[in-house]
Amino acid sequence: MKKLRLTIFVNEADRVGELALYEVLVRRLLHLEIAGATVIRGVMGYGKHGKVHRQRLFGVSDDRPILITAIDDPARLRAVLPELRAMVPERLMIVEEVEVL
Repeated sequence: MKKLRLTIFVNEADRVGELALYEVLVRRLLHLEIAGATVIRGVMGYGKHGKVHRQRLFGVSDDRPILITAIDDPARLRAVLPELRAMVPERLMIVEEVEVL
C-alpha cells in the first residue's frame, strides 16, 4: 500500500517557548490525526551552514540533529504540509513515497 513519509530535520536545541520543537511538532501531528510519527536523535550531522552537530564527551549534547518522521495517506499528509512548513520555515523537510508492508 502506497503512503507518504514526511521527514523534518531540526536540532535538539530548537525550542518553542519552553518546549523542544520536535515535541511541539509531534504533538501537532497527533492533533492533526496523522497516522504515526517518530523522533530520531542523530549522533552527528551538518546542514547547509556547515556546522557539525554531534555528541561530545560524557554524552553532553552539542545541538545534535533530530529527525521527525511521519507516515500517512498522501492526501492527509499533503493537507497538513502548509501548516507544518509555517512552523519550521528554515528547516529541511522532505516528502517521499513509500510502500508500507
